[in-house]
Formats: sequence, C-alpha cells, structure tokens
Amino acid sequence: MGNKRVMLPASEIDLTAVKYIPENIQAPHLTGFWFKFFLNLAEVPGIGSLIVNRLKNDNKFDEKLKYTVIPEYPMFKPEFPPQEPEPAVVSIEEDAKPEDRVELALKCLPEYDPASNWSGDTTTSFRYWKIRDYAYAYRSKFTTPSMVAERFISAIEEFNNKNPTTPLLISFDPDEVRKQAAASTQRFEQGNPLSILDGIFMAIKDDIDCYSHQSKGATTWMHEVREVKKDAVSVSRLRSCGAILVGKANMHELGLGTTGNNANYGTTRNPHDPDRYTGGSSSGPAAIVALGLCSAALGTDGGGSVRIPSSLCGVVGLKSTYGRTDMTGSLCGDGTVAIIGPIATTVEDTILVYAAILGSSPADRISLRPSLPCVPNFSSQESLQSVESLRLGKYTEWFNDVFSTDISDKCGNVLSQLSEEHGCRIVEIVIPELHEMRIAHVVSIGSEALCALNPDCCDGKGERLTYDTRTNLTLFRSFTAADYVAAQRLRRRLMYFHMEIFKRVDIIVTPTTGMTAPIIPPSALKVGETNMQVTGNLMRFIITANLLGLPAVTVPQQIYSKKLYPLRSIF
Repeated sequence: MGNKRVMLPASEIDLTAVKYIPENIQAPHLTGFWFKFFLNLAEVPGIGSLIVNRLKNDNKFDEKLKYTVIPEYPMFKPEFPPQEPEPAVVSIEEDAKPEDRVELALKCLPEYDPASNWSGDTTTSFRYWKIRDYAYAYRSKFTTPSMVAERFISAIEEFNNKNPTTPLLISFDPDEVRKQAAASTQRFEQGNPLSILDGIFMAIKDDIDCYSHQSKGATTWMHEVREVKKDAVSVSRLRSCGAILVGKANMHELGLGTTGNNANYGTTRNPHDPDRYTGGSSSGPAAIVALGLCSAALGTDGGGSVRIPSSLCGVVGLKSTYGRTDMTGSLCGDGTVAIIGPIATTVEDTILVYAAILGSSPADRISLRPSLPCVPNFSSQESLQSVESLRLGKYTEWFNDVFSTDISDKCGNVLSQLSEEHGCRIVEIVIPELHEMRIAHVVSIGSEALCALNPDCCDGKGERLTYDTRTNLTLFRSFTAADYVAAQRLRRRLMYFHMEIFKRVDIIVTPTTGMTAPIIPPSALKVGETNMQVTGNLMRFIITANLLGLPAVTVPQQIYSKKLYPLRSIF
C-alpha cells in the first residue's frame, strides 16, 4: 500500500523551498539474448504484471499518480493565456498560400550576398549550402535541379552499399525524384520557379504521408493496414512550393525511442561518427540533412524526436507550438504532445520551411484559438534591439545535470557570449516538479500511442514489432484511465508554473540533451536494446515543450566535420 500525498495548489508553492533532485531511472540495460528473455517474461500474463509494477514502483509512478491528491483540474490539451505581441516579428496569415508565406518569410531574412555565400568554387572544403545558395545557383545556371538529382541518387546508392550500412531512406524511387527535378528544371528555364523552395531537396520522415510512398512508421506491416492516398497537409504545402521530396526517411520504429535504433531496416548512423547513434526518433531526417544531401527534412516531435537527433547530428531542429502545424496525414496526428517540424542546417532555412508548412487544422483553430503565427524580422534594426532585451531563464542545477560537464560548459559559454556580446540578461529560475513532469509525459504519450495501435496489436500485428517497441507497449498497457487523468491534472499544474516563470523571462535555456551521441552496441543492431538511462539523459531537457505544447529549438554551437559527404559532389 502507498502513502497518500496531498499537493498544495500550484499557486501556493514556495519556489524558494524547491530542491532539485537529480534524475535516477531504475531499469536494466538489455540487448541480445537477455533482452529477448526479459521481453518474453514481461509479456507473460501475471509474471509480466509483477515485472512492470516493480519497475513503476522503483521509478515512483504510483507515488506520483495513484497515491497523490492533485488539486488542479485536468488539461487534456495545452491551453495558453493570451500573449502580448512580440517585437521585431512579422505575422503570417495561416490561410495564405504556402508560397506566399515563404515569400514573406524570405523578406524577413538578412540580405543575401552571393559573393560571400556562393563563390562557385566546387573545390573548397565542406560547407553546408543554404536554400538561398541553391536558388542562386539555379537562377545563375551554375547547375539545375536535374543535375543535383543525379548526384543525389548516386550518393544514396553509395550509402546503401556502405559497410557498415547506414540506411537513410526506407522508401526511395529514383525515377520519381528525376521526374520532380525535371519539372523544377523546366520552371527555372522558363523563369517561373514557384518559390525559393523550388528545386530544394527534402526528406520526409516515415510517419508522415508523402504520396506515392507508403507510410510504414519504420514497421514491417503498417502499410498493410493503412493506405496512403494523398500527401499529409504539411507535405502538400511543401510540394506546392516546388520542393523535391526524395522519399521516406528512416526512423525509430513508430517513434517510440530516442536513439534511432531500427532492427527492421537497419540503424541510421551518426554522420560525425558511424559508431554512434543519430538519436531519434527522426534519425533519417537528421542524418540526411547533416550529411548535406538534403537542405531540409520534416520530422515529428512528441518527445524530442526532432530536437534530439538534430542536436546529436549538429543541425537545427524546430519543435513548434502545439497545434501550429496541421498533423493530418501523420501516424501520430491524434495525440496531444506531437508536432510536425523542420530540420535544416541553418536557422534561416528552418524559418523558410516552417513558413511553408505552418497552419493549424480546422479543429485546432476552434479548440486552441491560436494567435497568428509569426517569424522573426532579421532585416529590421528593431530585431537587434529585441535581442538585447531578451531575458534568458536558467535553472542552474538542472542545466548542469548532464552526463559530461563538457556539455554544460559549452552551453554556458554560449550564454556568456549572448550576455557579453549581445546584451542578453541571464535570470536564475527554479522549475518545480520536474520528476512529475517526466511521468505525466510518458503516461500521456504512451496512453495515446497505445490507443492508436491497440486495434492492430490485438489483431496480431503487435508480435511483428521490434523488441524495444513491444517493451514500451508493455509499460503503456499498465497505465489506467485514472493515471491518464492524473497526468492531465499535472499538466495544468506544470503549465501554471511555467506561465509564472515566463512573466520573468522570455526564454528558458538548457542544453538540448544531457549526453552526447551514445555508442551503438553491436548486439543492438539485430534485436535492438532497452536502455532507460540513455533515454533519460537524452530526454532530460526535452519533454517540457511536448507536455505543455511550448515551442522549442535546438541550435548547434558549431557545424562542421571532415567526415561528412561533401556537398561539392552534389553539383
């Protein structure tokens, strides 16, 4: 029996008395034979319940949910109070054409200087080509989308034949890529490109519909029960801007993992070190962008799945406000924590792709009543002044709770630079109940994922899932309706804390992950692995944005590697 706990209302919590408690996840790290043995036991009725209950008790699930009186009402979707208009931004009409939104975002970027951004010298060392570099090259007839397509196809074939294998795309049709590139080339020849995104190569994560590819969610069977008849809304918006959609990118099966491990199609490897994971679940999108093969990619983010791999691969990943992008046509479109977001090599490219895909669904416009989306106006003097006035919230004890002090030191150096060179002010903050937040998130995303998968799992498809996915689902099945409602009570409570914090600061700053890219155990390549300590380290700073629906972005300190696929070979 547990001891009853009664929480004070959030408004009565004394923040000066809050003590940071480092995370200590209690769960075995298993792979190979012992992982299969553990899963077989966990799936046995009776014995499995004992194992799962022991794990939940060791990690205080029941203490935080079942035995606790939470005074707040449930919040089943993120609810935001009205916000003051931001300075130095430009609002964008959601109902405008995607290409018009992209054009407006383009005008907000700093002036493009071909002399400093594109020399035409293809013998220089590796660097990323921005979207505007490609657009300039196409308009100047230095190259064409069709020429780039042939180089891209050769590169994908090369990666498919690498040893060790590093599968980037689950579904890839070279002829379809050539067809899209030929149409784009013709538009440039006629002087009528659709937008700055015309001829830009992008990959789509395998849980987002991109016709005529199937959406498998990196399973072996999802395409058997779910037919793709058209693009997801976000993908159709990119297509209307002329983007060349190269195929479906690899991912952690069903998005239920943070490493990118996939025993079904092979594990995508980190471009900076092939012995390490990319992070997940958007492993393929982050890797293909980090390699320089695509300017951008779309991923989904329900628990850091855009930001974790972007961070580990050294690129930019944006998790937008909940409901800001229409989730129609994605496998995770029915939950309350996930979004579709862009991955790119630069902030400016992320803005351009975001401008194309943004726009709430009709249902979310009614229930969420979102304010107009906006993009920063970097072309104005006011933009510089707004940076100088930023208040950056730092919870130091949380910030420093990382696997290696190199992470907190480098992130701290960035904050010092923002303060000393740009005038930003660092404000010390305290965030209560971080452990409750982690539990509320896993109960929310787990219950919602299980609800979507149950019909097919009960029909026998569950046995065809990977071992780590089945392990997660075993945990999710132990959650009750009461657990889910308690998690939503915590969501409202935690939202209150954060709205109070945002009265004092503009941004909460943290490292993206609590560790660098994990090494891939060789035995995990065939059967996967379960390592909740790694998951905890990778997700430590991630889940606030998902549970509370807040926007978040990961930006690398440096983007370089001599091991990357050189972009000069694309031309």
